Amino acid sequence: MAQDIRHQGVVDSIDGQSVIVRITQLSACGGCQARNICRAAESKDKLVEAHCTDAGSFDVGQTVTVAGAESLGLKAVTFAFGLPLLLLLAALVTAMAVAGSEKVAAIAALGVLVPYYLVLFLLRDRIKKDFQFRIIE
Repeated sequence: MAQDIRHQGVVDSIDGQSVIVRITQLSACGGCQARNICRAAESKDKLVEAHCTDAGSFDVGQTVTVAGAESLGLKAVTFAFGLPLLLLLAALVTAMAVAGSEKVAAIAALGVLVPYYLVLFLLRDRIKKDFQFRIIE
């Protein structure tokens, strides 16, 4: 049985069948009593789009819980860090073997990431379909 990742957030806007939810992501010490004087705690707002057929039943400012499959997190980490790392290492080793120069190998390794992220950008709508979130009441 697949686990869900759940976050509580506030409805930011409603557009057709999409509900945009603002989630405040706290650092590990964000819940600490001394966070205001410590300055080590930080928080970031993330916007998550959840598709639902009854989007009209939500109001802007309403507190909701957004859920997504745990596998989405693993897939996102793979796309953002795992595959680029493998590409970087493969290009580095290959360029080092072919060119024999560390400068050329480093530039080639970093250069291979440009088309990778460009392809991700061009396929963003297709990838977005895989990363579906839902609102749990």
